[in-house]
Amino acid sequence: MRLSRRAWRTGIASLLLGTSVSAFALDTVTIAGSALSLDCIAYRVRGICFWLRCTLTGCSLETSVRVEHYVPDAVVSSYSNTGENPWVEVRAMSMPNPTARGGGDGTTNEEHENNLAKFKNADVIGHPGATIFGEFVSQFGYSCAGAGTAFMPYLLSTLDTVAWRWNIPESVYPESLIPGMREIGTRLGRDLWGNVYPRGGFLHHVDDYKAAAVVAQRAGDIVTRRGQLHVYQPLLANASAGYWPAGALIESDASTGKWQELTPRLSSSCAVFPHTDVRIQAQQGDYAWALWRPYSCCERRGQVFLGSVVFN
Repeated sequence: MRLSRRAWRTGIASLLLGTSVSAFALDTVTIAGSALSLDCIAYRVRGICFWLRCTLTGCSLETSVRVEHYVPDAVVSSYSNTGENPWVEVRAMSMPNPTARGGGDGTTNEEHENNLAKFKNADVIGHPGATIFGEFVSQFGYSCAGAGTAFMPYLLSTLDTVAWRWNIPESVYPESLIPGMREIGTRLGRDLWGNVYPRGGFLHHVDDYKAAAVVAQRAGDIVTRRGQLHVYQPLLANASAGYWPAGALIESDASTGKWQELTPRLSSSCAVFPHTDVRIQAQQGDYAWALWRPYSCCERRGQVFLGSVVFN
């Protein structure tokens, strides 16, 4: 069967797009387009909401469908060299300063030895794909708002020097001292990627991808909680009638959030850490993921929310 000229053009454009993604630094257009992922959205009908609607002529019981789906709240970058966020348009937000100058890994200058000492900066910045994401999800029906605001910095490790580079005070927390607490993966399963605490930029690892993923998880852990001893803004929304926002991110628990790789490989699916997907080592030690978090909501149909029934 012969392909139409339009189909040829579409195929060539897709090929060029795939080439450009792997050949150039991560940009806003690429990130926004990545939000059109059915696997990450995971849209589904969750239940039914009940509302009391009252007018001058009386009151009635109204219903609306309760839906649930994931929203790309933020882009989390985890990178070695200070000031070199792989998302090029936001690099100016986290340039070196007097308290956060250097970066990179430890080295013994011996090529046959692994450099176990790793350091990663981390930035959590609002995902820029809200508009295109909202239009896409509206095709399924009612959609929920996320907590993130496009381009809003929620955590910049260059401004969080005491906690991020010195691990003060988290280096003495029980989670940092007791093996098995707050770890990504398990020793018994032979898939231990690292420890969440202390939530700073230093760790020891032989795999740069896994080290970057652990640091990204740490940054996500911070911003999805209130009252943490870090310099940051909480990435949280307040619950309201008919709206159930995402809560604290918990490692390896997809029901609290999942990750979509943006660079060095642009993925169309989401996963939690640890995972067995293809892992490409970034030549400059710079990685970025979109953090997707689950929200549930229903359309307001009255003045008083009476409750909801959730399907099994």
